Amino acid sequence: MSYIDVRELRKTFTVRKKREKGKLLREKETVEALKGVSFTIEKGELVGYIGPNGAGKSTTVKILSGILTPDGGEAHVGGHVPWLERKEYVRQIGVVFGQRTQLWWDVPIADSFSLLKDIYRVPEEDYRKRLDELTEALQLGDLIRTPLRLLSLGQRMRAELCGSLLHSPELLFLDEPTIGLDAVSKLALRDFLQWENRENGTTILLTTHDMEDIAALCSRVMVLGHGQKLFDGKLPELLRRFDTIRTVEVRYDREVAPLQLPEGAAAEQNGKEIRITYSPADIPTARMISMLQEAGNIREMTLQPENIDHLIAAMYREMDL
Repeated sequence: MSYIDVRELRKTFTVRKKREKGKLLREKETVEALKGVSFTIEKGELVGYIGPNGAGKSTTVKILSGILTPDGGEAHVGGHVPWLERKEYVRQIGVVFGQRTQLWWDVPIADSFSLLKDIYRVPEEDYRKRLDELTEALQLGDLIRTPLRLLSLGQRMRAELCGSLLHSPELLFLDEPTIGLDAVSKLALRDFLQWENRENGTTILLTTHDMEDIAALCSRVMVLGHGQKLFDGKLPELLRRFDTIRTVEVRYDREVAPLQLPEGAAAEQNGKEIRITYSPADIPTARMISMLQEAGNIREMTLQPENIDHLIAAMYREMDL
């Protein structure tokens, strides 16, 4: 059996609709958050779990972390059924929600870590060794006596990761871990997650809307929509299906005459510089480059695929998400 084995997982919620004008009570409706989701994850994998808001990503994480009980289906993680064996199971997992904290707001983060050590019953020697390892990797040494409320958002997220990994869990759930972080903090966080996965073999399930996180970290991605799994495979394979536009930017050594481009290509020209968007399916890239070379002496040229966020947005539109 795989380390994580999910079969036909189902979950529904009863919610109240917005009160209609003229009615005293709000009507109820049933929302199917998960509609028979199945997948497996092997130990040591780092998997991205993506989809639009309301797709069922957080519901899946909450079921797999034992917070919610499904209405149907099965799930085994490391031989445990999360919602039935929660007390024993939580010793093996770490969870980080980007908009929630497990640390105490007004006390130094070292005190929060010490309390987590007692909660998870981590032996003192193991705790000290792991704490030293994590504070070095996450660059928390100078912040260890600082209350959480005085830390920046990036520093707080590093502290949250440290707290979630102090008991050396086999599995780490990350739900929007880089939300609101600046570019430097995001890069540092990605480097750490790669290190943790590589050095300690920690299995990581990452849910996020930041496709740069997925591209940088995950060799495998699952797409969820309307409570159903729509794709499971490698990210490049997914993007190739929607990567239909190329952008080429050229700077000549002198101003050139307006280009006569094939139908389907769009050009913006500003003196010596030209920016062209085209579809490789209609105009082979080799032909486009040849035409640009014939127009004049090229000083600089860059060829770019479509922005990854635009590709994912196109995918969601095609899948009617």
